[in-house]
Amino acid sequence: MTGSALAWSPLLPLPWLLALGGAALLLVALAAWRRARGWWLRLLAAAAILLGLANPSLVEQQRQGLPDIALVVVDESASQGIGERREQTEAALAALEARLALLPNTEVEVVRAGSGEDGTNLFAAVRDALSRLPRQQLAGIFFITDGQVHDAPESLAALAVDAPLHELLTGAPGEGDRRLVVVRAPTFGIVDKPQSLTIRVEDQPAGRGTATLTIAQDGGPPRSIAVPVGRDVDVDFELTRRGQSILELSVDEGPAELSLQNNRAAVVVNGVRDRLRVLLVSGEPHAGERVWRNILKSDPSVDLVHFTILRPPEKQDGTPIRELSLIAFPTRELFEEKLDEFDLIIFDRYRQRGVLPNAYLDNIARYVENGGALLESAGAASASPMSLYRTPLGRVMPGEPTGQVLEEGYRPEVTEMGLRHPVTAGLPGANTAGGQPSWGRWFRLIDADVGNGEVLMDGPGQRPLLVLQRFGKGRVAQLLSDHVWLWARGFEGGGPQAELLRRIAHWLMQEPDLEEEDLRATVAGSRLEIIRQSLSPDAVTVTVTYPDGSTEAVPLSEAGNGKQTATVTIDQPGLYRVEDGTRTALAAAGALNPKEFADLRASPEPLEKLVSEGRGGAIWLARDSDPAIRKVDPDRARAGSDWLGLLDRQSYLVTGVSERPLLPSWAYLGLALGLAFAAWRREGR
Repeated sequence: MTGSALAWSPLLPLPWLLALGGAALLLVALAAWRRARGWWLRLLAAAAILLGLANPSLVEQQRQGLPDIALVVVDESASQGIGERREQTEAALAALEARLALLPNTEVEVVRAGSGEDGTNLFAAVRDALSRLPRQQLAGIFFITDGQVHDAPESLAALAVDAPLHELLTGAPGEGDRRLVVVRAPTFGIVDKPQSLTIRVEDQPAGRGTATLTIAQDGGPPRSIAVPVGRDVDVDFELTRRGQSILELSVDEGPAELSLQNNRAAVVVNGVRDRLRVLLVSGEPHAGERVWRNILKSDPSVDLVHFTILRPPEKQDGTPIRELSLIAFPTRELFEEKLDEFDLIIFDRYRQRGVLPNAYLDNIARYVENGGALLESAGAASASPMSLYRTPLGRVMPGEPTGQVLEEGYRPEVTEMGLRHPVTAGLPGANTAGGQPSWGRWFRLIDADVGNGEVLMDGPGQRPLLVLQRFGKGRVAQLLSDHVWLWARGFEGGGPQAELLRRIAHWLMQEPDLEEEDLRATVAGSRLEIIRQSLSPDAVTVTVTYPDGSTEAVPLSEAGNGKQTATVTIDQPGLYRVEDGTRTALAAAGALNPKEFADLRASPEPLEKLVSEGRGGAIWLARDSDPAIRKVDPDRARAGSDWLGLLDRQSYLVTGVSERPLLPSWAYLGLALGLAFAAWRREGR
């Protein structure tokens, strides 16, 4: 194809041409005013001279026609998997491609998008496609979607697009659905304090009545409550542990449902302790007393109450009470009125001296049974009749002293069970299989017979050294030596005393990271990492439940230190459930309550403004699965009730240019002279 155009290459500068033209026009006007008979011939002669000086030329272009481009955007978001939408989409794409193939000089660009985790984002793919496509060839954009698009721009001008935008809508008009909306939820909460979140059950279109809301915390037993539909409702809960807790919420099926996926929601709340209150009672001053104090005071979240018994009741030296500077031991306040306020009670080298009556020690035993924590760091008196074991506390203690005290050098060793228990597993310098620990020696051990407790460390002759036991709802630990302070002083290289005592204290206070039987799941990128902590080395297979409800059996492999692990590749956002038959672990990938499932109804409203601005059309595939496609001029209608239009761009690429003068120079001169002679002849008559 070719095209022609007129070009100008003046022989004189433009101001000179304008000046000559003005002078010629003035002279012709004067002749016309004097009624000269050939003034119009003079005008034509002047015009011929000026035209020759302007030097016009004819430019011819060799053009190559360019095809119009139709951009087709296919929505592959999760909501497109509802009902028959996926089948509608593929059928509509095939029909559209067939229709476009019949149009002359038309190319099709298909883009599939919308499978991200943060909603249906189609326009990111549109922008990427437009960066590759020539805008002057873009004839129209077709969206095959359910209409729920979450990244639509304010206008087509933001995309620099001047072409119709059409919607081919999957689903069906007038769809109904029920969804659960988390209106407000805390990101953290205080352990053992009441918390609340706000939810709303919505029936679309609007409905009334009540629905049954089911709540499960950390995979525990669910509880159900009736909630009104269409109103905000506060739901109370309580965090029972530090760290991450996941609340699973679900509502029963509504009168109209597209999917039950948006009938569920999950909330992650991080539990934090307000303050940890620890009561440390030292039976007598000794070298290791400061070790306990330094470790507990180093944690800013710990409130430490420490008493050392310096003056037992039997010590009567006649000093008047008013002259004593010692603080009276507030036994009634601590062990009767405020006992339940403490998270941990430590007896360090304590012996019976009548300071604490048996009634108060019985209170401590009940405190442990009801969920409290007790640690005894035994001294030589623990092997005597003044031992705490000879009091009501004896019923909660795992080890019964035999009365024998071993005073010889030894290196504490981690037992076979201790190598798997999180309190002692992986301690720096611990003995490995067939090896010896590298830490320094201790020189005292209180011999004891252990009943139901777990021995994690032992001393000479495999006598128990560190014993843990669960009693009722609480926990008890016995450290049958008072020489842990030697590690703190660096004797013979020292040892991990701070780490060991910290782990013991945190296990007693039921920190989730130190549970000896535990199942955890975390999401790292595209991987689900499963860790099972257990005292049993038996191989276990866990069941993984994916967000879409499918399940998979995953075998765990031994990883040492009592851990069994597995890694699963994941590609679905949502909540993953891992079960080993006894425990359940939950892990969240991506958005727990994605925008994709906020409203599952197909609707033209999100793109309505853009469709109107581009003068496009929206057609429900349920009503017309194969609308007609036609080429239209830019100033004509671009869509109808049963057809959609593509602009006829008529774009081209110039492949060559030729230029030749409109007339030769002598032709302009001859024409001017001829006209001038004709004017002279006419005026001479």
